[in-house]
Amino acid sequence: MFSLTVQPQPMWTLRELGLSDLGAQQLDELVSRVLPRLSPEEAPLALGGKTAWRTSHLSTPSFFYNKHGEDVHLFCCTSTHLNRCAYVWVQSRGFKTLRKARRMQLAADRPLESEGFTSSFMKGFLTRDRGIEVESLDSLLKKKNVPDGQQDAFKRGFAEGFLKAQALTQRTQDSLRRTRLILLVLLLVGLYGISKTPFISVRFRTTSGLDSAVDPVQMKNVTFEHVKGVEEAKNELQEVVEFLKNPQKFTVLGGKLPKGVLLVGPPGTGKTLLARAVAGEADVPFYYASGSEFDEMFVGVGASRIRNLFREAKANAPCVIFIDELDSVGGKRIESPMHPYSRQTINQLLAEMDGFKPNEGVIIIGATNFPEALDNALIRPGRFDMQVTVPKPDVKGRTEILNWYLKKIKAKIIARGTVGFSGADLENLVNQAALKAAVDGKDMVTMKELEFAKDKILMGPERRSAEIDSKNKRITAYHESGHAIVAYYTKDAMPINKATIMPRGPSLGHVSMLPDDDRWSETRSQLLAQMDVSMGGRVAEEIIFGHEYITTGASSDFDSATKIAKMMVTRFGMCEKLGVMTYADVTAQSPETQAAVEHEIRVLLKESYERAKALLKSHAKEHKNLADALLMYETLDAKEIQLVLEGKTLETR
Repeated sequence: MFSLTVQPQPMWTLRELGLSDLGAQQLDELVSRVLPRLSPEEAPLALGGKTAWRTSHLSTPSFFYNKHGEDVHLFCCTSTHLNRCAYVWVQSRGFKTLRKARRMQLAADRPLESEGFTSSFMKGFLTRDRGIEVESLDSLLKKKNVPDGQQDAFKRGFAEGFLKAQALTQRTQDSLRRTRLILLVLLLVGLYGISKTPFISVRFRTTSGLDSAVDPVQMKNVTFEHVKGVEEAKNELQEVVEFLKNPQKFTVLGGKLPKGVLLVGPPGTGKTLLARAVAGEADVPFYYASGSEFDEMFVGVGASRIRNLFREAKANAPCVIFIDELDSVGGKRIESPMHPYSRQTINQLLAEMDGFKPNEGVIIIGATNFPEALDNALIRPGRFDMQVTVPKPDVKGRTEILNWYLKKIKAKIIARGTVGFSGADLENLVNQAALKAAVDGKDMVTMKELEFAKDKILMGPERRSAEIDSKNKRITAYHESGHAIVAYYTKDAMPINKATIMPRGPSLGHVSMLPDDDRWSETRSQLLAQMDVSMGGRVAEEIIFGHEYITTGASSDFDSATKIAKMMVTRFGMCEKLGVMTYADVTAQSPETQAAVEHEIRVLLKESYERAKALLKSHAKEHKNLADALLMYETLDAKEIQLVLEGKTLETR
């Protein structure tokens, strides 16, 4: 028969387990939930049978001892409240994991010391399924000892407060719903605005191709008559116009017109106007695109826009595609870690241009200021194989442009004085003159306004607010009259246009020269004359005021004179000692050669200075008269300068 042995073990009290404040019913419930308990009917089976418990043969040093040994330990839970005993198997493992039996004695009669966290936890564990007890209004009245006469008022106030609280809660919930709706609408509007804002739309922007490609422009009001000063370029582009008007004329003979025309020239010379004029003359759709429009931060967007542009153009052939600033999209292809996908755009452009069928009717016109920056594959025959140079207009072209804007003014004089001006510069000149005439209250533009505008563009606005004392004004008058005297009496110098001591920009005065015609090349005597005129200002100061009172006003004059002398020695072969050899980089030459170049430059400058000094000394009277006239009138034109130098009196202004 199976025997029960109970060994003495340490006693655990209810206080140590946190159960000291539990009643009998709660303790019974705890035992039934936590500890596996056998009923009185099952206890004998546990002691003598094998049906109630499963036998384990693990965690002992000997399998035989674990299976057949008699040292069986049972756990006896005794409660003075329950008045019964429950036998429970409890496994306690040590280092060798031997089964041990412990007996727990629940001593509820021991004195309570303190309640800790364990008792609170156990009470919550036992009462977690019982729900929340709701106190009724009647019990609340009794608890508060409310008199019978005031109980109805108390109940009515309680109901009204409850209803108001409910209404307030409803309003709060409605306000929250409205706030959420407003925030949602603002968020959607903000996302929509971000998607339409450049440089901010990163993930929300949808690119549907080049916008300008969808809406071509009809250039019916722009023809070659509106383009002035570039006759050679117009003649070359006339072939493109003929092809667009009558393509059969070329296909019959087997000829093929260039697919692309590249317009090359400085800014403001009329390249865009020429492209518009080609479309206007041929009366075909005109697609405009800037090279920067194809440059995007997204991979493949530039190539996609080019495909859309050419697809639209092919659908509306014959037509003209004009890509301005072509160098920004067709630059040389390089490996760059900053722009690893920049080659896709130009590769797509090359593929589109090379994929045309013969005489398809689409002409590509590109414009650039830097043709050397273009990729070689872009300017080979079969793509941009026709290059048209659009230079700055000469005096004849400038006259035509000015006459186009100024119907009633002889623009020949202004054209002579605007060497190097482009068509855009001339347009700005006329606009500035018109603004000046409007400010002065005139109904038309005269030569006076044009001269004012030219001086403003070349030298800056007048500084009438500058307060210059009489001494500095006198020095400036003699300085500028020295330039004018040398220019007037030197044979190969350019004619004088105007002399003034009115401060403009950084200068206190200036003398403007007016060439008779554009100079495509200059002789040695003309270069020496320019150097002499530059020296005239410093020479006049030295003669009139002495060597100790020369000023810094001649610095820019010396810069121009030194530049001319250096070019004569190193580039133009105008030095007898060094011969006709050019020296592009003087620092790369031998020390002896560098010393010889410097010596010859000094000789040219010294000789020029001496010539200007001799001329001013021989015309001292004219020099003084011109300086006095400048002090009186501040500004003298070419005719007035001539009268002063001839000894005649000027009309009172």
